[in-house]
Amino acid sequence: MTTPIYFTTTIPYVNARPHVGFALELVQADALARYHRRTGRSVRFQTGTDDNAFSNVLSARQHGVPVAELVEQNSAAFQGLCGALDIAHDRFLCTTEAVHHTAVRSFLARLRPQDTYVQSYRGLYCTRCEDFYLDRAAEAGVCPEHGTVLEEVEETNHFFRLSAYQSAIRDLVASRRLEVVPRVRETEVLRFIDRELVDFSISRSAGRAGGWGVPFPGEPDQVVYVWVDALINYLTGLDYPEGDDLTRFWSSESQRVHVIGKNVWKFHAIYWPALLLSAGLEAPSRIFAHGFLTENGKKISKSAGGAGDPLDYTAKYGVDAVRHFLLAHTRPYEDTDFSLSRLETVYRADLANTLGNLCSRLTALCETAGLAGVHQSGPPPSPEGYHESLDRFRFDLAAASLWEAFGQINREIAEQRPWEGLENGPSKLVVDRLRDWTERLASLAYWLQPFLPSTSSRITEALTAPQITKCRPLFPKLA
Repeated sequence: MTTPIYFTTTIPYVNARPHVGFALELVQADALARYHRRTGRSVRFQTGTDDNAFSNVLSARQHGVPVAELVEQNSAAFQGLCGALDIAHDRFLCTTEAVHHTAVRSFLARLRPQDTYVQSYRGLYCTRCEDFYLDRAAEAGVCPEHGTVLEEVEETNHFFRLSAYQSAIRDLVASRRLEVVPRVRETEVLRFIDRELVDFSISRSAGRAGGWGVPFPGEPDQVVYVWVDALINYLTGLDYPEGDDLTRFWSSESQRVHVIGKNVWKFHAIYWPALLLSAGLEAPSRIFAHGFLTENGKKISKSAGGAGDPLDYTAKYGVDAVRHFLLAHTRPYEDTDFSLSRLETVYRADLANTLGNLCSRLTALCETAGLAGVHQSGPPPSPEGYHESLDRFRFDLAAASLWEAFGQINREIAEQRPWEGLENGPSKLVVDRLRDWTERLASLAYWLQPFLPSTSSRITEALTAPQITKCRPLFPKLA
């Protein structure tokens, strides 16, 4: 029996509509979930939105609308993005849901009493990061992430004794029982731990938060720190504290994989495991911290604007073209520049000219030869390196193995010129060659599904029909 596996994305603030940068994370996690379903594993995949961030409150004030209205509209836009990108999630969770508030209260009550305390505090705070910064991490009082001047905040909060988990968290990461991928991020995590972990506040002033957020249990003038509230969403979607899905997907018998941006590993690889240990729960198994999509070398963000709405790209180029670019032509461990010109170049070269032409030419030859469709039973062989690449979150290399195989079939067809052997009726040699190519292409389409679900289905449908006929263009020429 295979080990159940649980995939999650981060949950973005909904202070603005989604941008193509978050689309990258969605399709990465979706590809992983689809791939493991293809291999026969029991898979759970969750995404959602962080509705409780103070940045949502600030955005609502700027737009002159109630916070709840802005949050509902923008959260719906993120749900719409999932549909537009063909994201096959099992749960989309909004942190304004009542079940999430209940889960947060239950989780906080489960923390060891000696791990929490109340203390007055003064520090430098970034409202966009929703995080306090130590002087050593913020030169000249500027946020290292956003470049904005930090706000000095003084208030009395509930604190979590993170310092008590210094050795435990280091051992988790160093032993790779909690594996951080890529290794460069693991090194950053270990260096951060070795500088000594500092206790952090798990509540905020309700007045400063505009009354927005999950009320802190027993403290009407406090709300739960949004990053604590947000992390607990990974349990809420499993019906914490007593759901069957929790028993199945968040236990020592499961794998628990977080797909995150490289800027939030502190919360996922340090804060979250410590909170889970305090609550007597399993830590995550693996954390994949991907690089950013950039525009002219600068990170794409909602607040900075730029890069456009990903829905515009799916409308013009099709969902699978956008998915292909994000998975096959970004560097998973590093930043990658995004541009429409690059997207169009990839569309023409990989999709229209390579895969599209192959399917059109091969199915036309099969129709002329009167070839019956192929029969598939069970997972077929995959290209060399495909599984190993996906295990390392190297979507680009896994896709490259598929495209090398597509290219090989194209080259063989060009070299062997089967159309010449069909001029006087199909010979056994030509039929055998066509059968070999169609079976190989059908196998490749099976493993293409995690990347391009719709295209994979159309190829499979064409090649497994009772009689193969020329398929419609998969990727029409761009104007």
